[in-house]
Amino acid sequence: YKVMGLAAYGKPRYLDKFRRLVELRPDGTYRLDTSYFTVQHSPGRYVGYVTKKFTDLFGPPRKPDSELTAEHQDIAASLQEMLEEVLFHMLRHLHQSTGSKKLCLAGGVAQNSVMCGKITRETSFNEVFIQPASGDNGCSLGAAEWVHNEVLNLPRSAPFPGCDLGPEYSEKEILALLEVAKLRYRCSADVAHDTAKLIAEGRIIGWFQGRMEWGARALGHRSILADVTNPEMTNIVNRYVKHREDFRPFAPACIAEAAEQFFDTGGPTPYMLKVIPARARAKQLMPAIVHVDDSARLQTVTRESNPLFYRLLEEMQHLKGVPCVLNTSFNIKGEPIVCSPMDAVKCWASTGIDVLVLGPFILEKEATDAR
Repeated sequence: YKVMGLAAYGKPRYLDKFRRLVELRPDGTYRLDTSYFTVQHSPGRYVGYVTKKFTDLFGPPRKPDSELTAEHQDIAASLQEMLEEVLFHMLRHLHQSTGSKKLCLAGGVAQNSVMCGKITRETSFNEVFIQPASGDNGCSLGAAEWVHNEVLNLPRSAPFPGCDLGPEYSEKEILALLEVAKLRYRCSADVAHDTAKLIAEGRIIGWFQGRMEWGARALGHRSILADVTNPEMTNIVNRYVKHREDFRPFAPACIAEAAEQFFDTGGPTPYMLKVIPARARAKQLMPAIVHVDDSARLQTVTRESNPLFYRLLEEMQHLKGVPCVLNTSFNIKGEPIVCSPMDAVKCWASTGIDVLVLGPFILEKEATDAR
């Protein structure tokens, strides 16, 4: 994901070198030249992933936290393009073999949202489903479905159930924590309206509602939210909250019915798994979520899928003229997404998040001039 984000800043001038490592075969498969790699026999970050032959070709590894140069950006851009060449080679052959217009993807590579956003433009597939929990955690759903269908011989279940499958905490449980921790709070009668007003005022929100998301993306249950219209908001959230690299972009969450006005959607993207072109209107009105290459990793939100989050976006339309917010996962660099109210309080208290919204309860820090 870091290489993918950095790739937008570079040019693929090392692509021919990467092509030396990969053979695209007529049967739709590919083969790696393993003489460039060590992972097939001695994997691990302390042993290394590549051989001297690789570093002779591309240069020495970059030291952690050292300067990112134009060369690093160009290597990232070249690697991203090589990945896309391989995938589209496989998918074109797959379509020719099956005639299907529908595609289902899973696995870690399927989380490369830049690549996934191009599938319908680069291949003959026009319906693409990407399993939102494409890592090892996705195996749990597959195992349950297999038992349901194959072992118990029960009818196939409805389509994908959505990502709000994690733990949930009652208002009573949240309130007990706030009282024990002696935290000052207020209880909102309309939390969507009140939160939207705070976002419109420039505040950064820790948003904790309902069941936790299952998968890699925060989708409006364990999210950090901010104003998309502020061009400085990307830098502010990266620096004061996420503590991560400045080049990494943030995603917009947008009301589904309005998304086509701002993005070349190609259909709904409810799980934030595709990077797509941003229209001129988005670049003008929502600079905080448009990447340097004029793209955005969009989440489309429906009233049925998340009624409270949808209402917050409606309120943003009234207050700021756009039915969108900046949406990123409720955590900091190197930490998992918060799960419990205690996790949320700790993250809020130790970062530059201004306001914590736990269910109907709103906790605000005293304003400072630090930013």
